[in-house]
Parts: sequence; structure tokens; C-alpha cells
Amino acid sequence: MKLNEILSGQMNAAEWEQKGYELPKFDIKAVREKTAKEPTWVHFGGGNIFRAFPAAILNDALNTGKYDRGVIVAETFDFEVIDKAYAPYNNLSLCVNLCSDGSIEKKVIASVTEALKADPQFEDWNRLVEIFRKPSLQMISFTITEKGYTYNEADLQTSPIPSKGGEKNYPKLAMGKVCALLLERFNAGQLPLTVQSMDNCSHNGDKVKAGVMAYAERWVKDGLVPEAFLAYLKDEKKITFPWSMIDKITPRPHEKVKELLAADGFEDNNYIETEKHTFTAPFVNAEEVQYLVIEDHYTNGRPPLDLGGALYTTRDTVDKVETMKVTTCLNPLHTAMSIYGCMLDYTLISAEMKDEDLRAFIQKIGYMEAMPVVVDPGVLNPYEFIGAVINRRLPNPFMPDAPQRIACDTSQKLPIRFGETLKKYCARGLDKSNLILIPLTLAGYARYLKGLKDDLTAFEPSPDPMLAELQAIVAPLEIGKPDQDWSCLKTLYSRKDVFGLDLYEAGLGEQIEGMVKELYAGKGAVRATLHKYVAAR
Repeated sequence: MKLNEILSGQMNAAEWEQKGYELPKFDIKAVREKTAKEPTWVHFGGGNIFRAFPAAILNDALNTGKYDRGVIVAETFDFEVIDKAYAPYNNLSLCVNLCSDGSIEKKVIASVTEALKADPQFEDWNRLVEIFRKPSLQMISFTITEKGYTYNEADLQTSPIPSKGGEKNYPKLAMGKVCALLLERFNAGQLPLTVQSMDNCSHNGDKVKAGVMAYAERWVKDGLVPEAFLAYLKDEKKITFPWSMIDKITPRPHEKVKELLAADGFEDNNYIETEKHTFTAPFVNAEEVQYLVIEDHYTNGRPPLDLGGALYTTRDTVDKVETMKVTTCLNPLHTAMSIYGCMLDYTLISAEMKDEDLRAFIQKIGYMEAMPVVVDPGVLNPYEFIGAVINRRLPNPFMPDAPQRIACDTSQKLPIRFGETLKKYCARGLDKSNLILIPLTLAGYARYLKGLKDDLTAFEPSPDPMLAELQAIVAPLEIGKPDQDWSCLKTLYSRKDVFGLDLYEAGLGEQIEGMVKELYAGKGAVRATLHKYVAAR
């Protein structure tokens, strides 16, 4: 069983289906021909999240028979991905959804019609220019990570056009390349287009817009492009930059999945690691739960991704969904688990979910302490969202996510994941006596910074830009010494840059200090303190 059999006509469809593989229900060749002539969607970023989610829901939309256009993927960073994960398999892939009950769903994804290297050094660039000049193009989208939207002074000094002498000094970073392609669309008649981020970061549309505008403004200033180009990009009847909220975990290819596929006789199960250390494969393994909520602000129509499960709504609703996820229903629970998971010597989130104290800890944080300040976005129920997190996502045995990974950059996450909730308690005059486990999470951070597990053996705290500075604050504290000077805690918990607010001004500082003292009582104190407060809550 190989992916290339599907287009060659040599496959035994009955064998694939008997082994649980869902095959495309649409005419792949017809969709490719139609898309080549009248493309509607180009996606930048050919990684695992794209193939397992945006490409997969387009595949579902095509399976309904109500749509006839695929997606063209353009890779801006790691061109080996095109050579090794797309070209050898004729742009087909296998999406393997890993379910929390231990079962797997296997679906062949055939919605990708072309895979291009998005850089002027390759011939593919001319094809991208051709696509951007076509009136049929409706949307370009991105899963290039938040770092992909950055730019620097050197790249801003490049040019979207060759010099008079014929030399080319094109931009190297993704936003510069996109801006150069938008210039082609401008020159083709100021054709409308929507620029849609699908990256997992708040207000992601603004990040794309800022990157594109930085190049356009510099090029106008340098006299390389007309001022009308900048006006075109700012005209929301022509170009829009909607927000979206995306949520689906797609870890690197898993050994268990490879073994399961090999047992089926599926031969395209080799691992691929590029020189830039991108980890991929002809298959993508992913969790079963997924959300894509998109601001419905398009200027030239849009692919009907709602046929595959995407939700189109207003910008305000996207913002409410993002806030619900980041400050209540997912991210704070992750951080609470990571802080205590590291101290209790866990290496898998799924294993933590079998710990009665930890499971109850995050469940009560979400349902009892954070939920009172949540604004229901209407399109997703907050209680059902948390239910899926606790009962299906975090316990998933296939998800090799570790508390050590989630604990990275904790100092940067605390102001949003907990600070925003505490600010709302203060602003709305809510009863802060309801808060026990969120303070316990923040108290746990002072104990985590010591780099000692509950059995007092050492562990290495995860990378964090403020780690050394914050560790220095708690350095005077000793475990098992109740009569020591605890004044350094005042220094820590009054830090607005770490917690989003001064916890003493919020009326929580003394409560947290008391919890820290319990956590520092000695060997086994982390477990004892956690159990005490979870049981009391």
C-alpha cells in the first residue's frame, strides 16, 4: 500500500478501506486541473499542522461534492520539505488522527494540488507570480509560526523588483516575499485578496498585516513602488487581514504510528528529518480534537472550509474564543500541570492525567475558578471546550507532550494565562475567596524555580528568558527551614511583568506566601500541599 498507487490507478481500494483507510471521494485529477487554471487558495507553510488540519478540512469539503478547487502549498523556510515530503508522493499524504480511546482514524489527504518553493531562486517563483496575478485567487493563508511574521532592517532594504542593471535583491524573509507577490497582484489590476493567518497566536491577522506593511512602507519610502500600492493594501474592499483561532496538536511522527501503519502494509511510513531539523513523514499524526474559528472578512469570496468544520464568525467572536482558550479553558491548565508535573517527576501530560490530585487540580481551576470571568463566545461552549481538554485531549495516550516542553517560557505565559483572569476578578469586584488553586499554581512557581523535585533530587527548569533572574530572587530560600527570611517573596510576587499585576495589591500576596511556605516544608511537601488544597476545594 503506497500513496502513489492512488493516482496511478493500480491501488486495491477494497484493501485500503478494509484496513480502515478513508480514501478521497472526489476526482483528484479533475480538481487538480481546475485548480491549476483557476486557483482560489495558496497556503504558506507546508508543515505538519497544515497537512493535518487546513488541508484535511478542505479534503472533507471536497468529499461533499460541493466544491471543486484544491489548495496550493508554498514553503517559505525549509525547501527540503517540498523535495522530501511532497514531491515523492505526488502531494498526497496520510492524516492519522489519534483518539483518546486508543483508536486511530486514517484519512488520505488529496486536497493539495501543487507544492512550490516560495523563493525567487527557484523556478517555482514564476508560477507563484502567475497565480497571484489570477483574478480567481481568493485567499492566501499561513502556518509559519509566530516567528515567521518577523522582519529586520537588512531585509527591509531589499527590493521587490530587479535593479536597472538586472541584479536581484529580493527579500529573504516570508513577509517580504508575500509583499512582493502582493505587488504582482496590485500590478495585475489591484485585484482583491484576503491574507489569512492560521497560526496559533493572538490577533494573528495583525501580525501578518504588520509584516507586510513594514515592507510596503519601506519600498514606498525608497521610491521602489508607488504610493498607490500602500493605499491598495490598506483598502479593506481590496485586501483584508482577518483574525483566526486555531487549535490542534500535531507532534512529530510517532514510532507507535509508524508501527501501526507498517502492520497494515502501508509502506510510506519513513521518517524525514531535513538539514534544518524539520521532522516530518508521508504521514502526519495528530490529536482528534480540532478548532478553527475564522473572522469572515473576505473581499473575493472564500473556499468553503465550513463544509469541513471551520467556523466563520465576527472578529469580536474570534477574540472571545481566543481569550476563552488562552485564559481559561486550555493554556492555564497546561501551565498548572507543567509546573507541578516537573516537580512531581512526570514526563508525559497523559500520565499526569492519571494522577487524581493533578486531574482534579486543573479541572477545578477551569470549571470553578477561571470560568466565572469567561465571556461565552457563542460559537463554542466553554464548558464543552474544557470537557474535551480534560476528557479527550490531555489524557490521550498517543500525545507525547511533556510538562517540560510546556514549562518553557513560563514567565512569559503567566501574565496572560493567569494575570488576565485575576485582573477580571479585581475589575468586576468578584469574591477572591473563590481563588485557591490559581494562587496555588503561582505559589508552585516559586518552588519550581528552585529546580528540585518533590523528592529533593535536582531537575533542570525549562528554558525561559527570565529564568536566571527569577531564580536569583528565590535563591536565599531553603527547603525544610520554616524560620528563614521569606521577604524575597514580596519581591517576586509584586512583579507585574511576571504575573500581570502586583499580587499584593490584588489582595492575594499573603495567601500565596503562605502556600509557598508549605511547599518549601521539606521532602514530599509538594504532593502534600497539592493534595490538601485540591481536596479542600
